Amino acid sequence: MGMIVCTGAMMMCPFGAAPSTLNVLPDKMILAGSNPMANIMDNKPIVNIPPFGMCMSPSNPTVAAATAAALGVLTPMPCVPNTVAPWTPGNPMVLVKNLPSINNSSKLMCTWGGVISITFPGQVTVMG
Repeated sequence: MGMIVCTGAMMMCPFGAAPSTLNVLPDKMILAGSNPMANIMDNKPIVNIPPFGMCMSPSNPTVAAATAAALGVLTPMPCVPNTVAPWTPGNPMVLVKNLPSINNSSKLMCTWGGVISITFPGQVTVMG
């Protein structure tokens, strides 16, 4: 059993240059402490998953193009997350808007190869 994730959770991508903060829209009306809880579909780029600074993934087309232009020297480019799949694994024991919630062990795949993980769940009182 892990900690329930809510808005304000800190995330990290191994190809990102900086951490980012999860943004859960307040339409769910289910709170952990005083923050909206996240579910597996809180995976929308920019809306829920802000950029991680600069991206260093060679699978990212902008990084690949910049690296090719620099004659093979890895050239980071601004991060634009490309997350199309839901968070996994979800926690089916705690539902948020009829979808499984996520906890601090859930991961989110980026199409550019990064595995986004939770480094701080955004609260420290609700387990799930």
